[in-house]
Formats: sequence, C-alpha cells, structure tokens
Amino acid sequence: MSDAIARYIAANPASAARTKRAAASLPGANTRSVLHFDPFPLAFERAEGAYLYSLDGARYTDFLGEFTAGLYGHSHPVILDAIRTALDRGLNYGGHSELEGQLAELLIARFTAMELVRFTNSGTEANLMALALALHHTGRTKILAFRGGYHGGVLAFGSGEPSPVTVPHAWVMGDFDAVEATRALIREHELAAILVEPMQGSGGCLPASRAFLAMLREEATRTGALLIFDEVMTSRLFPRAEPGFEGVVPDLMTVGKYLAGGMSFGAFGGRRDLMAAYDPTRPGALFHAGTFNNNVLSMSAGIAGLTHVLTDAALTDLNARGDRLRTRLNEVVPTTGLGSLMTMHTDSQDLFFELIDAGYWIASRGMIALSLAITDEQCDAFADTVAEILC
Repeated sequence: MSDAIARYIAANPASAARTKRAAASLPGANTRSVLHFDPFPLAFERAEGAYLYSLDGARYTDFLGEFTAGLYGHSHPVILDAIRTALDRGLNYGGHSELEGQLAELLIARFTAMELVRFTNSGTEANLMALALALHHTGRTKILAFRGGYHGGVLAFGSGEPSPVTVPHAWVMGDFDAVEATRALIREHELAAILVEPMQGSGGCLPASRAFLAMLREEATRTGALLIFDEVMTSRLFPRAEPGFEGVVPDLMTVGKYLAGGMSFGAFGGRRDLMAAYDPTRPGALFHAGTFNNNVLSMSAGIAGLTHVLTDAALTDLNARGDRLRTRLNEVVPTTGLGSLMTMHTDSQDLFFELIDAGYWIASRGMIALSLAITDEQCDAFADTVAEILC
C-alpha cells in the first residue's frame, strides 16, 4: 500500500499543487466530498470518449462514468452539437420554450411509472420534491428510508442513520432487503412515504430482491403510504418502457444524472392524480420553483441523448457488457451490481491506487459505472489488470 501511494505521489505533482492552492479557498480543497481521498485527489484537465486526462498529462480509461451521470461518455458529438446549438440561441429565457415539453414526452414514454413529470436541477432536489408531495398528499410526517441508502447530499443514510446534514424529516430507518422486518415496520408506523433505491448505488450496488420490492408495493397500497423509487442511478439499467424495476411500479419515481447528457438535471414524476398537485392552474397548487429547472442546455442535451444516442439496443448491449465484466471480476474480488453498475468489495485501497498506476479510473470505494464509450476489449483489459493486481 505504501509503495502504491508513493508512486502515486511521485507521478502526480500537478494534482498535489492544485490541492495545496485550492485549499486556500475551499475547505480541504474540496467542494464535492465524494471526490476526496488521501493523500490528495487526482485532478483532470480534459476528457474525450472513454478517456480522462490528468493535470500531469496521464491518460486514464474512465470506468467510473461520473458516478453513473456519464452514460454517453465524454464529449459525445451528438450531445456537443445540441449544446452548441442551444448556446447560439441564448442561455436562459426566464420563460417557457418548446424544449421542456419535448423532454417530458420522452421521459414519460420511457418510464412506465411517470404519467406526469417535473424537472429539477439534481436528483437530490427531485427526491426532496417527491417527499414534499408525499407529505402533502397523505397528511402524515413519517418517512421510511433504508440504512446504507443515498438519495442526495441532504438525504444520506450511509452510516445507518441520517447524516448530520440530512433534512430533519421524521425518519424511520429500516434494513435494506429485509422483507419481513420491513413489513413489520410499515405496519407499526403511519407512513407518508417509503423512499428506496431498487439497487443501493452508493451503498455498494446492492440490488433489492423482487420479493422485497413487491412487499413494499403491497404494504404501501394497503397502508396508504406513497412508494417512491429513487432511480437516479438505476433508471439506466433497462430499455424503454420497462414495466417498473423487477415489474414493480411505484407511485412516484425520481431520475437524474445521465438524462441530460452530462448537464445538471433531475426529475420526479408519477401518477397523474398525485403530480396534479403541482399544476399551477389549480387552486391551492403546491409551489415548485427553480431558476434552472428548464434551462436550455439541460433540455437540449437531454433531448439529443434520448432521441439519437440511447437506443434500446445500445443500452441492452451496455448492460450485457457490464454483466460479463462483473462475472469476470467475481473470479478474483467480490463484486455486486446489475448491468453497467457494480462495486468491487475490498477493505484495502491498494487496488484503487494500483489501478490508477495502471491507467484506470474508478471510485475509491470500488464503484464502477460503464459508459457507452467503453468497449468489450477495454473491459477485458480491465479485468485482466484487476486479476494481476490481486493475484
């Protein structure tokens, strides 16, 4: 481990200098906590296709895919053309355009759970607004969430309890994928909402069983709670119009990340009768603001990606590629996930630094998110490298 870190320090003086300089203006030289690791984080200056280029001039094959947001790869020409066209027409109008309706139509056609949809600037915001709707609709206050879950910077439960910055709702904490224990919790508490990732992403790419999700659907219906699927990450695991994750359709669904082609974006949607509460033509409508909710860059990039890049065939091929990679990795290191999302589980950061030394970029916690730019050959080479490091 010490040798790997020593090689990392020697190879990346520009990243070290960036950290020292930025620390004068940013706490810990950081404004996105997940990117920090000791002795200092790697810093990049550009990206293209499947590759990242560091400040020190090294090239890395990107197996992290911007924590699932970079599904299209870096600088995809279709996305770039859409953004350039949007720039030529003006950045923000302070009014409506045709773009937001077009993107909404694409999302509703893609996700069975969405009969109406609203846009936000992030998945975090989408989850916050969905929860607000659930509390308003039910007149209740308690929300069931799960240990290890992550629903945004202010909705984090990685320690098993709400983090110090988590919004102070009346949280009820459950154990993920524990069917009967969770059923008992739901029956014990009068819940407004059940908030769940069908596969915990930041918690280690741990998929829920169909039995667990079906139980949540059954109990939510029986008790009058709203079932909210946070699919900010997992919505990329299935082709268009899949009838819910594992066939289970929630009342509300949140998405984000890749759906705006790398621009800031989030959305929440669901049953028409629920989402109608945000209709400003109705008396007593819920207020939902956001200066950049319908910004032309996110709308344009999102439309271009869903119309011209993310075909069902491309997505099916990508997730099959991920399944093959996960099978190979499991030969040498425990790896969980589905399709193009996975996490290698190891207690040592040695693998992380050795992969950097070999020219690969993943999350320091072992998470991998494949982009459409990653090839079978690159996956094979990555799996070979992991095997060489660990064996």
